[in-house]
Amino acid sequence: MLKQVHDPAETVSDVVFRQIREDIISGTLPPGAKIKLEQAKERYSIGISSLREILSRLTTENLVVAEGQRGFEVSPASRRELLELADLRIVLETHAIGLAFAAGNLEWEGRIVAAHHRLAAAERKLLAGDVSRTVDWVRYDWEFHQAIVSACNSATLMATLSSVFDRFLRYHMLAESFRGKPVVDDHRLLFELSIQRDVAGATEVVRRHVQSGVEHVLKSGRIT
Repeated sequence: MLKQVHDPAETVSDVVFRQIREDIISGTLPPGAKIKLEQAKERYSIGISSLREILSRLTTENLVVAEGQRGFEVSPASRRELLELADLRIVLETHAIGLAFAAGNLEWEGRIVAAHHRLAAAERKLLAGDVSRTVDWVRYDWEFHQAIVSACNSATLMATLSSVFDRFLRYHMLAESFRGKPVVDDHRLLFELSIQRDVAGATEVVRRHVQSGVEHVLKSGRIT
């Protein structure tokens, strides 16, 4: 997910890793862009050796491609990867929903209520035409989905879902448009089903929600 708050315990390398990762997901560093080390060194204020290490870390998430002696470039975007990420997100998120709904307590419900409140507020402004709220929406969208599965009691599952969610999100950022009322309606229904702990209903909404997202991205014409 796109984080906005710095952790005081982060090292310089951690901060730069996060900055580059966010630049890739947001499209600031577009698919296929060459990452020139000297320019990146100045942009992110970090040494070449640390920068190489960071870019190598990003290759493990398939956000960066190492080109041997030629350096690094941002991973290309493709229809095939989009479809694969969508399938993987559905598998991970729906599995996590089943676990979370069985284990969730009152505090878990409170996290969902608070996360949906923030998301709905941002979505109302987006529907009113305030595109400046897009950054808020991106953050709150993840926080809402994260809150729903947060009681799954699996750090590994949460970390994997987070990575897949971000890579899937990159495609939505490339599409450069908000899906509008249908996505708002999905979130509202998912909120209600989560509070009711309706696993079957929530699973179906997530499946439809993700598949509609894929269709939206493909219709934008920005992915081949």
